[in-house]
Amino acid sequence: MMEFTAEMIAGFLGGDIVGNKDAKVHTVSSIEEGRAGSLAYLTNPKYEPFLYTTGASIVLVDRAFEPSQPVAATLVKVDDAGACVLKLLEMYNAAKPRRKGISGRASVSERAQVGQECYIGDFAVVEEEAVIGEGCQIYPQVYVGRGVRIGDNTTLYPGVKIYEGCIVGANCILHAGAVIGADGFGFMPNAAGGFDKIPQLGNVVIEDDVEIGANTCIDRAKTDSTVIRRGVKLDNLIQIGHNVQIGENTVSSAQTGIAGTSKVGRNCFLAGQVGIADHVTIGDRVKVGSKSGLDKDVPDDEIRFGYPALPGMQYHRSAAVFKRLPELAQQVRALEKQLAELTKKIIR
Repeated sequence: MMEFTAEMIAGFLGGDIVGNKDAKVHTVSSIEEGRAGSLAYLTNPKYEPFLYTTGASIVLVDRAFEPSQPVAATLVKVDDAGACVLKLLEMYNAAKPRRKGISGRASVSERAQVGQECYIGDFAVVEEEAVIGEGCQIYPQVYVGRGVRIGDNTTLYPGVKIYEGCIVGANCILHAGAVIGADGFGFMPNAAGGFDKIPQLGNVVIEDDVEIGANTCIDRAKTDSTVIRRGVKLDNLIQIGHNVQIGENTVSSAQTGIAGTSKVGRNCFLAGQVGIADHVTIGDRVKVGSKSGLDKDVPDDEIRFGYPALPGMQYHRSAAVFKRLPELAQQVRALEKQLAELTKKIIR
């Protein structure tokens, strides 16, 4: 178990210690759930009351913060507590020992290439002509198909499946159960009333620094490639259809579905359960609210909400009216009744 003292943490972050410089921590917790041996942090003023009751051994706070009551924990004061938490998590993660070696229960083809300092766990399968870069972490029950290429320092967690011919870049993380390169959903009606399968002959290309969540599926292209550009972050349970292209540094929350041949620009944000129809083009820096459905192209720098999705302000104005629909309907019926009575009087 790795331990860090308040003095080590303050030295790493350039912080000041208020309390016991020898206080030790080995884990991180929220301030309200803090316990002995944990490092907590205070970044939101509304959580200040927990500072005086937390069991955490060390708490990170902003340098300007002054407690209004006695604090049992050791404080480490830094310029930006939120940013420093990220630094500490990165330090902790980097300090964890990396697994190495190929398990005797793994199946690695003699015609595959495996780089130095790799780990391949129990019951993982690496097919012929696959190329795995240096320092990769391939956990148990991963399947790497024929001709797959994986860049340096990429991690494939248990149960990841990468089909034949797909490419995964360097420094990527694929979480448990992700499936890369399954067939795109392509079928053509036939004369007998059934469906003929359209062969999916392309692949999936995932560039560097991409993270893909658990049980997310990215389909191979019918021809050419389904492309996930550098820095994309996909949450769990996302479906990416064949020949989709997602631009650099775009982020998507869980349960998003993107239909075939659609394009999403760079630096976009798609909230949970967004649906994008086929052959739709989304520009750069677009933000889409949760449960929105897009069936038309969206230009750069737009915000969309709703189903079908509307521009941000238009949606909010429409939503305000929608909330009053029962009352408005009642008023319309009353006005119609009044109009009918007036019409009768005029006719008479």
